[in-house]
Amino acid sequence: MTAAVTDNQAPADVAAAIREVKAKLRGQLGDVAAVFAEVEEAIKDEVAAVVAAREAGEEIWPVVQFADIAAGTVPADTVEAVRRRGCAVVRQTFPRERALDWDAQLVKYLEQNKFAETYSYIDDGVFGGLAAARPSIFPIYWSRPQMEAREDPNMVATRGFLNSFWKHESQGRVWFDPTRDTAYPDRVRRREPGTNSGGLSPHTDSGSIERWLLPAYQQVFRHVFSGDWRSYDAWDGAYRTEVHEFESTVMCSAFRTFQGWTALSDMEPTEGVLHVVPIPNAMVYLLLRALQDDVADDDLCGAANGQALPVSEKYHSVLLPALTPIPAVQPGDTVWWHGDGIHSVGPVTDQKGWGNVMYIPASPYCEKNAAYARACGQAFLTGASPSDFAAEDYEVNWTDRMTVADLSDVGRAQLGL
Repeated sequence: MTAAVTDNQAPADVAAAIREVKAKLRGQLGDVAAVFAEVEEAIKDEVAAVVAAREAGEEIWPVVQFADIAAGTVPADTVEAVRRRGCAVVRQTFPRERALDWDAQLVKYLEQNKFAETYSYIDDGVFGGLAAARPSIFPIYWSRPQMEAREDPNMVATRGFLNSFWKHESQGRVWFDPTRDTAYPDRVRRREPGTNSGGLSPHTDSGSIERWLLPAYQQVFRHVFSGDWRSYDAWDGAYRTEVHEFESTVMCSAFRTFQGWTALSDMEPTEGVLHVVPIPNAMVYLLLRALQDDVADDDLCGAANGQALPVSEKYHSVLLPALTPIPAVQPGDTVWWHGDGIHSVGPVTDQKGWGNVMYIPASPYCEKNAAYARACGQAFLTGASPSDFAAEDYEVNWTDRMTVADLSDVGRAQLGL
């Protein structure tokens, strides 16, 4: 591989680096077309099974009751369903009334600090190349509802349950501690009734061209790139905590076992909600698809540095029939999907109710996550935006922002304070 490809810094000549790495990976794979044909056949079978189950009225998204997580009594078949599908809804992670109160507090926080009068939408480029409407995602990070939800024992228990699906010790090393939390402060979404939205086309986060170019990601996907794709385990944390995406305005500085959000309003599957491809191993297909002969030598199926990795009809049509919306959710439910999960946001016309969420993922303790959390802790002290996001810093002078004195011991530890 070209010496220009290193963690954190994109190569000066991206096209040349892509050509070089594709030649290397094709050499490792040998009969690239034959390996991909096996993968494609397996993925077609999985997609067909998802579609058949959905058409039969079966629930594709596993549903977990938080009470079972708290009691340690989640049924074995539910656990297996989460592992198979790579996504879950956790019912009543928080009581409905508490979530509704958080929603009301957010409204007050935004109004008293005149957010609507000062907000200026910035296109950070993460969704460049994707079909998307102007988002309803607000760059707010330090409100009381967000901080209280992150540090709440119910959230800690839920994230611990989700972390347990991952193999945290392998290759003779301990990659992360599934029992400890770190903070990954993210934003809120507030979508008004009556909204018309084109949604967001399918994609994955946490790296685009990095998934092929970075040495650490090549280790993560070592079985895929050697042709032994059946040995790839989407739940193995090996080397994932050593991945450092290329510096950009859209990089993620943490390892997230699951991406997630907390519902603050009732939402139906038809109301512009999250969809996922509930096949954790779908990443194998994405990686090998880019190495096929119909893709230019300097192209990775449209992947571009500093943008989400697109999943398109042109290259990935086999996967798209499996996209499945979340079931109906209510305030206090939490929604989770594997960190590699292919996901989209459905379009909506004349939305019937609010579509409000707080984005809170699962990011277990490792040095990579702890270092970013400490940086976030310093941003929290001043009200600045976390460094993974545009430096909009709306909350620096806001009233009623959460303070260190308001945090629990867990909340302080999550931020390295």
